[in-house]
Amino acid sequence: MKRSAPRERRGRPALRTGVRWKISIAIAAVGALIAAALSLVVHNAARVSMLENAREVQMERLLFAQRLYEGGKPKGEPRFGTKLNDPALPSELDALMRERRRGTYVQERESGAPDVWAAVPLANGDVLSLHTRFADRSTTIMKDLDQALVVGSVSVVFGGCALGVLIGGQLSRRLRKAATAAGKVAQGNTEVRVRDAIGGVVRDETDELARAVDALTDALGERIEAERRVTADIAHELRTPVTGLLTAAELLPPGRPSELVRDRAQAMRTLVEDVLEVARLDSASERAELQEIALGEFVSRRVRVLDPAVDVRVVHESWVNTDPRRLERILGNLLANAAKHGKPPVEVTVEGRVLRVRDHGPGFPEELLREGPSRFRTGASDRAGHGHGLGLTIAAGQARVLGARLTFRNAAPEGTAPGAGGAIAVLWLPEHAPTATGSFPMIQFPDA
Repeated sequence: MKRSAPRERRGRPALRTGVRWKISIAIAAVGALIAAALSLVVHNAARVSMLENAREVQMERLLFAQRLYEGGKPKGEPRFGTKLNDPALPSELDALMRERRRGTYVQERESGAPDVWAAVPLANGDVLSLHTRFADRSTTIMKDLDQALVVGSVSVVFGGCALGVLIGGQLSRRLRKAATAAGKVAQGNTEVRVRDAIGGVVRDETDELARAVDALTDALGERIEAERRVTADIAHELRTPVTGLLTAAELLPPGRPSELVRDRAQAMRTLVEDVLEVARLDSASERAELQEIALGEFVSRRVRVLDPAVDVRVVHESWVNTDPRRLERILGNLLANAAKHGKPPVEVTVEGRVLRVRDHGPGFPEELLREGPSRFRTGASDRAGHGHGLGLTIAAGQARVLGARLTFRNAAPEGTAPGAGGAIAVLWLPEHAPTATGSFPMIQFPDA
């Protein structure tokens, strides 16, 4: 059962990317901006320098032509491409000539190289000018420079991407190791330390995160252990007086009041025993006593004793190496939960190493499907309005001792509302039994 998205986030698509690619994109973007800015600066500086040099050369050529023109006896014709009173003279130079000042000017063109002008006023009031196209060699140099800048910019971008992948990859691996270790802690393996899991020589913020998670794990472990001990101590202290109360109730004279007292005393005794069992399961000290059994035959015999009205169907028989007592405890709790909170018919199906218990009631509560069974939480009133929530908690704990997995889901036949088809509890028994030390092999289970 999926949890609905928060109202304010609905309709917003989520784009998930890794830290590695975020860092790579950031470095590449910064590198591209810097390369583009430097390329523009270098291009403009080189162009301005070459144009200034062209203007100086143009003026020197014009002054040389002026000396030849004015020094001729008599004055000759303008030489080296110079012109007198050129009507195409730019207006900027024409203004300088009226002020009797010499100067140069670069006339840009829409396409192609610009024109470089130089003009000087003569003593007789004429204007001697010279204009040529920007040197082809200079244009070629600028093109080569632009190509080199483009190649350098692309190299910087790709180098930045490679550096980002390298740095981001290292950070991403450390974060993934930390997340994996934190996931193991969340599954109850409090011996795992995130700081040891990420390893490495370089110290960065991930080490601070690891230390914080390890400190949180230690604090939570101490708190859980303290709560477990308190619960176990209380239940243990209650066991003796409750047993005495139940014995005394048996001595009461027959009658309705005596039956009520015995019933409540028995219920209290059952609760105390369940709390003690939960405390033992939480301590992770329980070990399975393994036997080889035929699962289908075993379940059929136990169900006939627990509830003969339950329909048992063995699809495929399988031999399993497990603890019969704990398996019977799981089966009994699942059947009791179905009888108490579901509706008949209750069906038990054995298929290989998979055991399913289904009823046709309102289904499991949303909280249980989302977070799993929890002690002293009975869920919705339509299915678990009474009880203490210990039955499924004990079943899940016993399944962990067996190295199995217990999953919960609701059946939703086509055309009916979700949960109307009843609740289904599925026990996946492992192919390899837990070891004598209590550790379990890593087993991949298919989805329920």
